[in-house]
Amino acid sequence: MPSTELREHVERTVASLRGDGRGWALVVIALGWLLILGTRITIPVLLPGIKTTFDIDNATAGFTITVIWAVYGLSQFPAGLLSNRIGDRKVLIASLVVMTASVGALAAAPVFFVFLGMAALVGVGNGLYGPTRGTLLSSLYPENDSTAIGFTLAVGSLGAAALPILAGTIVTRFGWRVPIAGAVPIFLLTTVMAWRVIPSTAIPDATEASSRRRLRSLLSAVGRRPVLLSVGGKTIRVFVFQGLSAFLPTYLITVKGIDEVTASVLFAALFVSGAVAQIGGGRAVGRYGNRFVLVALAGASVLPLLSLPFVSGVVPIAIVIVLIGVQLGIAPVTNTYIINALPPANRNGAWGLLRTGYFLVASTGSVFVGVLADAGYFDGALMTLGGLLAVVAVIFTFLPELSESR
Repeated sequence: MPSTELREHVERTVASLRGDGRGWALVVIALGWLLILGTRITIPVLLPGIKTTFDIDNATAGFTITVIWAVYGLSQFPAGLLSNRIGDRKVLIASLVVMTASVGALAAAPVFFVFLGMAALVGVGNGLYGPTRGTLLSSLYPENDSTAIGFTLAVGSLGAAALPILAGTIVTRFGWRVPIAGAVPIFLLTTVMAWRVIPSTAIPDATEASSRRRLRSLLSAVGRRPVLLSVGGKTIRVFVFQGLSAFLPTYLITVKGIDEVTASVLFAALFVSGAVAQIGGGRAVGRYGNRFVLVALAGASVLPLLSLPFVSGVVPIAIVIVLIGVQLGIAPVTNTYIINALPPANRNGAWGLLRTGYFLVASTGSVFVGVLADAGYFDGALMTLGGLLAVVAVIFTFLPELSESR
């Protein structure tokens, strides 16, 4: 694409996101996700130091990451119901308040059980933000929600790339507590900004239907074929990413013999690649359709993930990790697809229910890898994740376009 045409394309995209005073809201929502995802992804980088401080093994460390993701999942459904009752804006701000408090407490935890409890509270803050972010952006950008969600997730991925590098640099001199504590004032500032610039959106009309009827309506919404297939593929993909991201820095340090700072940079490369794929994937849907884009994104990462145990040297490993990161482009496409496949009257609650289900299942990815790593099968665990990603690509081949399923 010529540079002039590319510049015009970027300018049109930015203009569509800035219109009607929505630009600052998008920036703050994206910043909040950068901090939330960046904090969650930074913890695996700090695991070697955390393991030493609290004298825990890989399985216990993996369980800690699973707790964050499991509570993250459990909080999704209540977050969706809360959004239906009080609106997305209030839930989003509540999430940032919880994150500010829990991250500060996590950094100060004196013993492992306190650390584990604060990790669970971090999961709550994450869970309140997750579904609310998507439905709020869909309300603000009904005409190009894939682009807005893709932008937000890409900013989050860049945060997940930058913060682990920063943390990896700091931890070698000051220990793991300092980089976590340093996020607290930034969370506080973001909370204040969110209060000022994020507008309220329409709250879905609450009928007087019985609880049983509402439950039936929710189950009917999530039982549609497009929803079941897309959520099935997404669940396995998140399981793969959860297991990979929880232990990739540890794997690079203990198995590949790479130093902590370099391992942090390589870990960051996963998310830089993911950010590019998230922006590109969101834009490609309009031209190629959901099914083609999702199969391509999942398939592109299968062989690199399978080959990681057999690759040595920093440069070859970096190339493989960049290719593995392409799978992150699946997230905005599946998120937008599922949200649009759900009926508007049940969208928030159903989306929260679905996210609770698939994150609970996917949260076990870190325990899976941790147990195999302790048993001496670290390489085998990664190869298994590669095989599961191939299953994801196969599932997405059966995904109907929404126009075909209505």
